[in-house]
Amino acid sequence: MPAIVSVAEAIPEHVLTQDQVMDFARDLFSESFKDIERLLKAFHNGQIEKRHFAKGLEWFKTDKSFEDRNNAYIEQAIELGTKAIKCCLENDIFLSKNLQCEEIDAIFTISSSGIATPSLEARIMNNLPFSEHTKRIPMWGLGCAGGASGLSRAYEYCLAFPEAKVLVLTIELCSLTFQRNDRSKSNLIGTSLFADGAACALITGDEVQRDFQKVSSIPRILGTQSTTMRNSLDVMGWEVKNEGLYVVFSKDIPSIIEGWLKPNVTEFLRGKGMEMEKISHFVAHPGGKKVIDAYQKALQFDPDMTKISLDVLKEFGNMSSATILYVLKRFMEIGRKGDTGLATALGPGFSSELLLLEWE
Repeated sequence: MPAIVSVAEAIPEHVLTQDQVMDFARDLFSESFKDIERLLKAFHNGQIEKRHFAKGLEWFKTDKSFEDRNNAYIEQAIELGTKAIKCCLENDIFLSKNLQCEEIDAIFTISSSGIATPSLEARIMNNLPFSEHTKRIPMWGLGCAGGASGLSRAYEYCLAFPEAKVLVLTIELCSLTFQRNDRSKSNLIGTSLFADGAACALITGDEVQRDFQKVSSIPRILGTQSTTMRNSLDVMGWEVKNEGLYVVFSKDIPSIIEGWLKPNVTEFLRGKGMEMEKISHFVAHPGGKKVIDAYQKALQFDPDMTKISLDVLKEFGNMSSATILYVLKRFMEIGRKGDTGLATALGPGFSSELLLLEWE
């Protein structure tokens, strides 16, 4: 089965504490909500301590056009994406020697927080020496599920081409979509939760001679499952308006997870001959503290199973598709031969992506 060999992060330079962002939101939203102090409790209840952004706080205090935001998205995405790829292929944690860009057969690029045509990896390929024949598979619109979906599609690519080395590149600059004049509760909650980040993973097929593998055990992908709930388009996503992208974020997400995720997971594991009790690592995208709590309740996991996801949420916030690769990296640093893992992420659609992992 295809294996995940290396994962690396690219972290934006601007750091804001949750208190700084909360003060910014108080100034902005206080005229729109008489109960603003009650609503601001979401900033601390979410247990996020700091986040990283592509721009400093001053940038968000003035109106920006859709063009301004999208130009910033492309510029920052190229910079962070280039860094993430280099860190993945020159990774002294997971690799015993550097890999060359020319060795990569395909790049799956995942992003939902801006628009770029030519797509981001085409622009990045002008900065890094990839082969001109490298296959490009941009994936847009999957939101928080995108990182897991990218891993799944890369797995399938490597099943078809077992000699392939494939990159899954996730780049999200959620902050650059911020709408100062959107005084909805969805925007307030989004302001308390979302952040920027990029990450890159290297997936290889069975016929790749992995003489560059440094760690003793890496996760193989045993199988995947994609599921889309019918008639759930209003759960999360973007509303596209003249000024740009406006966040859609239903307050019912935690309750939807509690009722929908367990049968979804049970069906997937049963089809793979696996039981929930045998899962060693729960590689969960931390959509938010309430989402993590819903995972625990739905799947009846011990809180220790979601500790790494919660730690990533505390340190980085929700970086949409990139976040699950931050979580995966930390599990890859501690995984041992024979361990099993369930990776999961939820996104617009409303949809879920599941992967079953086994450390070899």
